[in-house]
Amino acid sequence: MYNSNKPTAADLPTSAQLLKSTVIAIITAIVILITIVLPSEYAIDPTGVGRMLKLTEMGEIKQQLAEEAAKDHQQEEQKAPAAGPSSSLFTNPFAFLIGTAQAQSAWTDEVSYTLEPGQGIEVKLAMEKNAEVEFKWVAEGGRLNYDLHGNASGKETSYKKGRGVPGDEGVLKAGFTGKHGWFWRNRDKQDVTFTLYVRGAYSEVIRPKQ
Repeated sequence: MYNSNKPTAADLPTSAQLLKSTVIAIITAIVILITIVLPSEYAIDPTGVGRMLKLTEMGEIKQQLAEEAAKDHQQEEQKAPAAGPSSSLFTNPFAFLIGTAQAQSAWTDEVSYTLEPGQGIEVKLAMEKNAEVEFKWVAEGGRLNYDLHGNASGKETSYKKGRGVPGDEGVLKAGFTGKHGWFWRNRDKQDVTFTLYVRGAYSEVIRPKQ
């Protein structure tokens, strides 16, 4: 029977060679983590390479989607009816009528526009300082970049921004008396239609001139 020759001590890698290979592997893993994994997964780009490779934008979208999913889950839990007899129609026979009336008057205004690729549009609300407006907007056919901001004579502020998102919802509180609202831009390759729903303390919806 043929037996293979056992390697001699000279054929085996030395401790220095093993240490060198281990150090190279660790450095390579760190480089990959910093330049690829962190930008693409967490939008953390300390070197700027992720931005050049457009990986940071991917990470920002993932983080925004994760935040939106967490908010949606939290809102669903808050909106879920409490268990017990208090939520029963037998306990409150007017619950159905009240719920129907609230649903019919859910939103005060509804605004809808279709944006071509590269097109932007702005819709604002005339609000007094500390006034609050509940809002929700949804994009169909793609995703949009947006900037929720406010401005008045000598004043300007940005409340929230998003890139490549399918929608957003929440409460807008005016930091000062003026115009507060959204600027959307379509960076997709196809037309995107969005619909904005608002209700609360505002005096006017300022729409773009056609």
